[in-house]
Amino acid sequence: MSDTQTLIENRPPSVAALFLERVAATPDAEAYRHPVPPASGQGPDDWKSLSWAQAAERVYAIAAGLVELGVQPEQRVALASSTRVEWLLADLGIMCAGGATTTIYPQTNADESAFILSDSESRVLIAEDAAQVAKAVEKRAELPELIKVVAIDPAGVETNDWVTTLAELEQRGAAYLEKHPELIKERVGAITREQLATLIYTSGTTGRPKGVRLPHDNWAYMAKAIAATGLITGEDVQYLWLPLAHVFGKVLTSGQIEVGHVTAVDGRVDKIIENLPVVQPTYMAAVPRIFEKVYNGVAAKAREGGPAKYKIFQWAAEVSREYAKVSQDNFRRTGNHAVPFGLAAKHKVADTLVYSKLREAFGGRLRACVSGASALAPEIGYFFAGAGIHILEGYGLTESSAASFVNPGEAYRTGTVGKPLPGTEVRIADDGEILLRGPGIMEGYHGLPEKTSEVLESDGWFHTGDIGELSPDGYLRITDRKKDLIKTSGGKYVAPAEVEGQFKGVCPYVSNILVHGADRNYCTALIALDEIALLDWAKENGLEGRSYADVVAAPQTVEMVDGYVQQLNAGLQKWQTIKKFRLLPRDLDVEHGEITPSLKLKRPVVEREYKHLIDEMYAGTREA
Repeated sequence: MSDTQTLIENRPPSVAALFLERVAATPDAEAYRHPVPPASGQGPDDWKSLSWAQAAERVYAIAAGLVELGVQPEQRVALASSTRVEWLLADLGIMCAGGATTTIYPQTNADESAFILSDSESRVLIAEDAAQVAKAVEKRAELPELIKVVAIDPAGVETNDWVTTLAELEQRGAAYLEKHPELIKERVGAITREQLATLIYTSGTTGRPKGVRLPHDNWAYMAKAIAATGLITGEDVQYLWLPLAHVFGKVLTSGQIEVGHVTAVDGRVDKIIENLPVVQPTYMAAVPRIFEKVYNGVAAKAREGGPAKYKIFQWAAEVSREYAKVSQDNFRRTGNHAVPFGLAAKHKVADTLVYSKLREAFGGRLRACVSGASALAPEIGYFFAGAGIHILEGYGLTESSAASFVNPGEAYRTGTVGKPLPGTEVRIADDGEILLRGPGIMEGYHGLPEKTSEVLESDGWFHTGDIGELSPDGYLRITDRKKDLIKTSGGKYVAPAEVEGQFKGVCPYVSNILVHGADRNYCTALIALDEIALLDWAKENGLEGRSYADVVAAPQTVEMVDGYVQQLNAGLQKWQTIKKFRLLPRDLDVEHGEITPSLKLKRPVVEREYKHLIDEMYAGTREA
């Protein structure tokens, strides 16, 4: 048995046990870093640290407080909060009490929150603030199982016999521990591999969300498998902003506990650019939309500098992509990243002019980023790779505990999601569907045995619903969602996500794009533009001072986007090309239910909302 296999096979039975091991091994090492607003309310945030021992003190108090409330093993405690250090401490406290965490996105409305709380039979809700508490109060009559609501931020919260605060819970828990000093050891020691740790409700691009049951062994396996990849070390500093209600954010917490590195946590997306130079992370995870926004922002800033500066940026971007492609191809063939002298010389100049400034914006120490949740446009990936910011694409689902594949560090390949994590098996079905098997696969859907049997075979193979292909040496490339493949009336299959990804690599102004064409005789697209980038462009094109909707409707804008559509079409098969498009009057967003909190497109919702624009693009055509 290899060292990697031994590491994975000898994993502890629970995340809680893993946490106790980490606290015992490095009690005084820094565990978490988090922002604290200045007392004056003016100026930048202060960043405070918690050692593993300090974190454990709070975790154990939360655990004991929950036990005192009556939480029993595997009973659910819901967490409705944005990403913040208290989320991490509460999640660990729930698991150390033997309970299971039900995650709820803070953007979820009262009806959907009530459904999740009811379906999960959650006994306690830990809510971020007064707004989250209000949702539960509104639906209290529908939640007979919910015995207590705990507010993290007490501002504006009216406490009573049903509503308390996290500070009060911790105080009561600390007092309870004084009377029962062996409580945590006993609760953690009783947890088995099969015991439920987390109930994550799929964000649901279609239909009502399903609760995915993830036992402790899923997370313990993930912790060891992530460590076995060697991508992170105890010296790393992670910047964590991803929603912890999503499995991608959640899995990062397990890997951190195993490796023992520092995590700087702040879920405020609008603070990312401000925080990166302060935190100076060595790695971070993000969804593709973040990298797209950074790329669009850099391009927009270059345009603001005038034609000469923008021309330099365009040249540097092409050099970056060429450098990355040649470097990765050489590594694949020879094992080193050597590039021809002429290309290396151009790259050195471009690095001084453009790339070095980009790396500084990320804090100057970033070794790599991990990208997941949806596909990253290869042209975006190659741009960052050539600029010295290596984006390691990965792949997984809620049902597979997030991390099933990840690109190896030096041997990463843009456009693929890498190789399986140690211990995960993969095969491609006859119809191209990716099947997975291993310790990371879910137990099933909560209370939905029929839905479970539709995707999980008796021998453990899980049907992902994604289409992909494996290279001879084991790299996986995702081509589309099985259910999202569209067939034109001419009988040709089109993978919309592939076309959409290519357009994002071509057009620096795009925010979201939906390709449509099922049972039609040609493909069309709905395109939403990035507001910041678009309004910067508008200043240079006689449209300054106009609203986003007015700029989108302007003939100059349509003509500009059409140029990028034609550029896209030049690289597509005839049946894939976009014959017509419409620009949307606003960007797609979570609030309107058009994208999920993890920024995935909800195709049925968008197609239904903008049916009139789609019909308009096919009006007067003869459909087969």
